[in-house]
Amino acid sequence: MRIIAGKARGYRLITPKDFKIRPTSDRVKESIFNIIQNYIIDGIVIDLFAGTGSLGLEALSRNAEKVYFVDKDKDSIDIIKQNLSKMNLLAKGEIIHADVISAINNLTEKKVQADIIFMDPPYNKGLGNAALEDIDTSELLAPSGRIIIEHDKSEDMPIEMNKLHQFRRKDYGNTSVSFYKQKEEI
Repeated sequence: MRIIAGKARGYRLITPKDFKIRPTSDRVKESIFNIIQNYIIDGIVIDLFAGTGSLGLEALSRNAEKVYFVDKDKDSIDIIKQNLSKMNLLAKGEIIHADVISAINNLTEKKVQADIIFMDPPYNKGLGNAALEDIDTSELLAPSGRIIIEHDKSEDMPIEMNKLHQFRRKDYGNTSVSFYKQKEEI
């Protein structure tokens, strides 16, 4: 895994030695960033189910202002810290060692509003849907913000919610990426 573009282009990420983290492929990552590139520069980003931090680190490389990395796995937290340190980006990243729902509630209480929220949950466990429902009822997403969820192609993701709607879905083999925004952007 590597950083595709920006000031850290070509940087090889530290990854786990086992297979408990399923990384986003470079092809999928490049496609996602081509779609959302206008929301990254000087933006606030939240990387939920962060794993190695690949998506958030890519955002920092492309000039995001700050990234909140959220994961409940201690090994993932250690890897994210190592990657941030090695890339000299510790000041622009905040690492949250917690489950995603607790982190969503905590960030909402702190009045964080994200321009981009990435989610790459374990496939077919309903975790992406649960997190999306919590975000939908919170003020965590900025009015013109975007949510990007990587999921298994067979996994049903909602088209419409209370405040959010899916405006795009792209399939890459067995992986799909769903894009959400608020129904009425301000």
